[in-house]
Amino acid sequence: MSTYSPISALILFLVFMIVLYFLFRPNRGLYYLLRKTKKSNEKTVIEDILKLLYHNQASNNTLNVNDLTNHLQYGNKLLIESSSKMIKNKLMFMEGDSLKLSELGNEYALQIIRAHRLWEKFLSEKTGFQKEEWHERAEKKEHELSVDETNQLATLLGNPKFDPHGDPIPTSTGKVAHNKGVPLSKLAADTVGRIIHIEDEPEIIYKQILAEKIYLDSQIRIVEKNDSRIVFHSEGEKFVLAPIVAGNITVSVLENNVLIQENTTRLSSLKATETAKIIGLSKECRGENRRRLLDLGFVKGATVGIDLMNPLGDPTAFLIKGTAIALRNNQSSKILIKKNEHGKTTT
Repeated sequence: MSTYSPISALILFLVFMIVLYFLFRPNRGLYYLLRKTKKSNEKTVIEDILKLLYHNQASNNTLNVNDLTNHLQYGNKLLIESSSKMIKNKLMFMEGDSLKLSELGNEYALQIIRAHRLWEKFLSEKTGFQKEEWHERAEKKEHELSVDETNQLATLLGNPKFDPHGDPIPTSTGKVAHNKGVPLSKLAADTVGRIIHIEDEPEIIYKQILAEKIYLDSQIRIVEKNDSRIVFHSEGEKFVLAPIVAGNITVSVLENNVLIQENTTRLSSLKATETAKIIGLSKECRGENRRRLLDLGFVKGATVGIDLMNPLGDPTAFLIKGTAIALRNNQSSKILIKKNEHGKTTT
């Protein structure tokens, strides 16, 4: 029969205590980390449910518990547990078989939406992340920002009213501005307007709009509309979209069908023998990229021509203020110009 020596017993005791320490040490032990992760996951699920209900109610749609599984990528058990907790905490309630936000739930949802849209604004103005990344990154960050941090972010950005897609940013008191616009898909031929919102969901449609280089705040004129396509002109370019894609673009109709920027086009369309006067930079050109172009001399009133065409098409060297500046197509497409007649400078 084997027996443990006092030293062996002491070693076993010390090993046992070390294991307990790493399991249960305050705030950093495995038990606390797992518990924190569970709470974090639950918080994320609750906030995603709140946002989903808010957007659906704003569109006059209703959702039941079963609908949550079709819209949110979480397990049924987690969604049901989270929904029950939300009802218990009076964030939402049942009306028949439909889920409805309470006043408290509506306020909470607006806080999350405010954090999301402010973070997208931050990404567009202060970082070099591409448009395709803004939404996904903001989806994660919205759950991390406290109310105080969100308000500090708003102050840093100058308390903007709209995010980079044209969506209104709720104020700290829950007020939301409203854009009065019409989906591009519903406008008739010969309508003139200005793009005020580009929806970033679903992602597949949003990426198609980005690939077409359709920009927020651009003025447009619809030249053709039928069941299969919508054709419009904007900034000297012709765009052809399927109605389902055009439905994700919101337009503010201009009074008297006056297109203010009728003769405005993009620098990317300039030919080797042409010169032009810069009208300004598109609002799509933001943050550091905007400051860089201004510093390089692409300012309103400056004359610009082509110094060297790339045989491959991109980039192109533009001559401005006696200096050759190479720009890629996605940069020059955000510089608005008015072409000069016969190469002469306009006044």
